This record gives sequence, C-alpha cells and structure tokens, in this order.
Amino acid sequence: MISRIDLRGSTGDPRDALPRAEMDVADATERVRPIVEDVRHRGTEALIELTERFDGVRLTDVRVPKDVIEDALVDLDPAVRAALEESIRRARKVHAAQRRTDHTTQVVPGGTVTEKWMPVERVGLYVPGGRAVYPSSVIMNVVPAQEAGVSSLAVTSPPQRDFGGLPHPTILAACALLGVDEVYAVGGAQAVAMFAHGTEDCRRADMVTGPGNIWVAAAKRLLKGVIGIDAEAGPTEIAILADHTADPDYVAADLISQAEHDVVAASVLVTPDEALAEKVTERLAERVAATRHGERVREALSGPQSGIVLVDDLDHGLAVVDAYAAEHLEIMTADAPALADRVRNAGAIFVGDHSPVSLGDYAAGSNHVLPTGGCACHTGGLSVQTFLRGVHVVHYDRDALADVAHHVITLAEAEDLPAHGEAVAARMGHGAKRD
Repeated sequence: MISRIDLRGSTGDPRDALPRAEMDVADATERVRPIVEDVRHRGTEALIELTERFDGVRLTDVRVPKDVIEDALVDLDPAVRAALEESIRRARKVHAAQRRTDHTTQVVPGGTVTEKWMPVERVGLYVPGGRAVYPSSVIMNVVPAQEAGVSSLAVTSPPQRDFGGLPHPTILAACALLGVDEVYAVGGAQAVAMFAHGTEDCRRADMVTGPGNIWVAAAKRLLKGVIGIDAEAGPTEIAILADHTADPDYVAADLISQAEHDVVAASVLVTPDEALAEKVTERLAERVAATRHGERVREALSGPQSGIVLVDDLDHGLAVVDAYAAEHLEIMTADAPALADRVRNAGAIFVGDHSPVSLGDYAAGSNHVLPTGGCACHTGGLSVQTFLRGVHVVHYDRDALADVAHHVITLAEAEDLPAHGEAVAARMGHGAKRD
C-alpha cells in the first residue's frame, strides 16, 4: 500500500529522494487568469455566472444574509457548538499572547526609532468547502485576525448545492460564534479575485488568507501584489519521526488521519527501526479497511507523495525531516522533547505519544493554517503576526541629525545620489527650522 524508501547509508540531499505531492501552480495560474479578469471587469455578475459553472449553483446574491448566519447557530448541534467554543477559547488564549507591543529605541540623544505594530485594515478569509467541512478553519483564520486588531473581516466559502447554494451551515455557525456577519458564498479563484478587486457587494480587501485547492493557490500567486497573501497552500502533509519506542498503532492512525483529507495528501514516516516500519505497514492495512473514507485514504497512502523512509539513526532522521520541512511534524521517540528542540524546519511540531496532529487541527490552541510543500524552511504558519505590519517611526531633532549628517552625505556621494545628501545639508544651513 505505502512505498518504502531506504536512505540508509545515503549521503546525498534527502530532498532528491523524499516523496512530495506535485502541484503545478504555474500552469494553474494561466488557467485562472481569465477568471480573475472576468471578476475584475464584471464583478458580482461574473461571480454568479462562475459559481453556476463551477459549483452547479445559481445564486441571486453572493452575500449570505445575516439572519441565515444567526439561524445556523441556533440550529447547531449543542455538542458541536460546545466543541467550537472550546476551540475558540484555546485559540484566543494562544493567539492573544502573540500580540507584539510598540517599542521605542533611543539611538542617540534626540534621535529615536519606534517600531509600531499596525493591523491590516481589511482581510478576506478563505474557508475551504470541498471534500470536507472546515469550521475549524474559520476559527484558525478569524481568531488571529481579531487578536491582531483587524477592523474589517469578511469570510468566504464555496456554496453547497445540498444547502441551497449557501456555505455549509456549520461554517456559518462558526462565523456567528466569532461575531463575523460578512460572509460570501463564493469559492475558488473567483473568491480571491473578489477580495483583490472588489465587487458591487464586496469591498476590496488588503489581504487574503486561508488554505484552498490549487485554483485558490494559483489565484493568490497571480494576484500577489494586488492583494497581500499568507501563502500558497498546497496538499496537506504529515511527517512522523519515530523510533522503536513508538506505538505502531498511533503512527498508523496519524498517517491515515492526514491521508483522509485528500487523495494527494502526503503521509510520511521516517524511522531507523525497520521492525517499526513493518508493524506500521500491517496496522495501516487493518485501519484503512475499517475507516470511513478508505478509498480516499488508500489512494493517498499509495501515491508518490507518501512513504516510509528508513534512515541510519535518529540524527539522520532529524536531518531528513528538516530537509522535508513538513507542514505537520510528529516526534514519537524516546526523549521526544529533546529531539523536538533540535528541529529547524516544520510548520508545527507535535511532541510525544499524546500530541497528535488532530489535536492541533481542532483544540490544542495552535493554528492549523501552516506552510506546505517544503515552505516551512522559510515561512511560518498563520498567526497574529500575519495581520500586523511593523512600521518604523523616525524622530530626530536638529542636533541629532547634525551629529550624523556627514555620514549620510558621505554615503549619498558613494552611491552617486548627491540629492540625498543635499536634503540633509539643506537642514544644516542658516535659518534651518529647529525643534
């Protein structure tokens, strides 16, 4: 079912041998370009036509009425509501602690630089609605934006034929719990275009965040610069670094939980223990046969993006998972906390037998919107910082400027930008305005 990759004794770059989901965003970008241009020029009319074309739903209005959002919360299963409320509570606790404070540094007497953290004014939040329902993604997008102080939030999620062209009611209920009443029934590239260019119904946003399919990622790439983006999310992935102490049933369950997302989801086990690899393979066969989405899971586990990787030892395994830079990395080894401290590249790290990725998806308090496709080596997950901009406020009085003026003029001349120096020299002349 799942392939075996033997890197024992290998000295090459692990990235050349590790499994990875392929995603041709460049090709998809050209295919979504006409969609983006259509929304840009025709606005809501284009959204309605594109929604009928791609989602099989004919809308009369892309914005979800406020009373429909409120009714979704009233009708929500009490157990689901309680779970969402606990998820929100924990997410707020973690994300509130991320909020940075302004800081002023006195560089010299009379000269200060203050770093102010300013929230993005308006953000569009994308919540997927394909093979599964993701009210948890509402929480993971909205909570950090609210904690950052974003003043205008809009959520969009694909319309569902089974619900009269509205987003799934659980998604609407999650919006209601979070106090978000601007919600749109728009999915795919056209949703990103709606936020980037604005329409008659939706004011343009400064940033769009949230995971989505390849068309969403392609639209983000195409419109980056027109609108800020968090990342180009690719297929979801898990890597597990485990040794002989790991429970093979836990490992198999976690690999399957990630494969459940999509047929292109990646599930990778890295271990120096061949006996563990054998036991996990056996448990996978048993569990896949019993799981609800067995066909989807089986295709994901047998795909080229998944595999069991054999390594020489845990040090070698650590180098391999660092090279892989997984969206989710689980450490199930002896003294897992110490090994986790040595990890350099991962979207999120789950330590020990009782910290599965599923916990992080819903109720750990951490964020589950994370970098994929190896981007964790340079990009972090969604957080309060995603929605904040560090702005430097410079305040020098005349004496402080005079003290450094000759250096500024010298560097301006060295760069052949004499007017830069003259802008300083002008302030040093007779009659210059003083503080």
